[in-house]
Amino acid sequence: MRRVAAVLAALLVFAGWAGTAAANDLTAPPGLDQVPQNYRLTERQVLAIADKLPAVREARAKEKKSTRSAFLKPVGRWQVSYYDDAEPRHEIAQVQIDDATGAVIEAWTGYKVPWTMARGYDGAFGRKINSPFVWIPLAILFVLPFLDFRRPLRMLHLDLLVLTGFSLAYHFFNVGDIGTSTPLTTPLLVYVLVRMLWIGFRPKDTDRPPDRPLPLLVPALWLGVAAVFLIGFRIGLNVMSSNVIDVGYSGVIGANKLANGMPLYGHFPSDNSSGDTYGPIMYLLYVPFEQVLGWSGKWDDLPAAHAAAIFFDLLTVGLLFQLGRQLRGNAMGIVLAYAWVAFPFTTFATNTNANDALPAALVVAALVAATSPGGRGILVGMAGMTKLAPLALIPLFATFRWQTDKARTVALFSLGLFIPLVLGAAIILLHGGSLREFYDASVAFQSGRESPFSPWGLYDGLHKVQRVVQGLALGLAVLVAFLPRREDVVGLAALSAAILIALQLGLGYWFFLYVIWWIAPVMVALLARDGEPELR
Repeated sequence: MRRVAAVLAALLVFAGWAGTAAANDLTAPPGLDQVPQNYRLTERQVLAIADKLPAVREARAKEKKSTRSAFLKPVGRWQVSYYDDAEPRHEIAQVQIDDATGAVIEAWTGYKVPWTMARGYDGAFGRKINSPFVWIPLAILFVLPFLDFRRPLRMLHLDLLVLTGFSLAYHFFNVGDIGTSTPLTTPLLVYVLVRMLWIGFRPKDTDRPPDRPLPLLVPALWLGVAAVFLIGFRIGLNVMSSNVIDVGYSGVIGANKLANGMPLYGHFPSDNSSGDTYGPIMYLLYVPFEQVLGWSGKWDDLPAAHAAAIFFDLLTVGLLFQLGRQLRGNAMGIVLAYAWVAFPFTTFATNTNANDALPAALVVAALVAATSPGGRGILVGMAGMTKLAPLALIPLFATFRWQTDKARTVALFSLGLFIPLVLGAAIILLHGGSLREFYDASVAFQSGRESPFSPWGLYDGLHKVQRVVQGLALGLAVLVAFLPRREDVVGLAALSAAILIALQLGLGYWFFLYVIWWIAPVMVALLARDGEPELR
């Protein structure tokens, strides 16, 4: 039985992005009363320590029958795992014990057993970006230039407060208080969704003076200088104190597979077995970085992931600058670029070396190319072939300004969209894969995920409500094509953000990195509604 339990533990894949204890770190002790080499305690002693914990007793009392096994961990630790006999692979409690002192180092029950990322490990995501001496100044810099003390009741002030409110929710996540973090995140998402719908469906701000300047506390040139400094700061922070979570690791693995002609989906390494869940263009765009900087075959520092994350971030900055110039001139370009680099969650994404800035950049690029049906079709398709959510933007972008020639607009958009979709399929098929493998690894896997980071996973009995929310999100994605809406790029940005947020509200798995999927179009909708920025 002991060997069976050890095999089950080895097969157990702890969900989470930067798990602290891989299954292959566990080994079975030599016997109940034998002292393992270089250890002090016996298995029997360790089990007795763990069995006395009130949390363990409570977790076991909820099950009809449970079993437990002790395992040796590196660096003088023990792990005691408790399993539900009805579901042998379901671990209901886990205890970490220091061999030298016999002290309980960690004890977890409930969702914190499989979800190591819910435990609040210090620096697990982004290292130094989590320091209040880094995060809080960034949040202040994000809000301060846009405060208008002459009109303190502006809606923009509330909007900025809500956006910084995600920082509070993230703080509770960081300390392992998921019961506060998740319920706080949902109303913040709902607020931003409602605001984007309000802006997107209104006929171009009929209650606002035409071309009213966006008030700034400092000249736009100062913001440009600050943006350059912040870009240098986040690159330095990435080099000196960042980590690569499994999201960035996935890109490097996939790029290596493509470069070596291997099937893209399936057979990812055991330390990132679900890393094949992204679109094929995501992995394709990692290829230059992997080819130049290489990959050792292990989850090490992964310089290719660092370089890719920094590049995708800088690409978004450049595209926001270009979009602002197109909308309101150079000053607005500086404002949008500054807002991106000052917003703490974009630095958070860079410091985790995640891939989330890439779909964000492609959505902004689609806004830049909004006047070209074919161009925006290509870019929306590319965004959807990195992470699938932007595919929901197809009806919105296909029908943008189509009133004069609907057939031609939709045809050109569809032709542009067809290019990245075919490219994505070709990448899969020419490397020995199948579209079914892609579907299983991406759509099927993502739709079946549950986590305590969304209300649907944190609370029981909400699956029917979740299905309603998901249906409403898909309905919104389709209906925006036919409802009267604001027909300019600001309205397009607002509804793009609304659709992405609505989809996120229905997800069984949500994380704070997802904020940057929609924050760029939200910035456009909130800041570019006004005229050329002006010092007040």
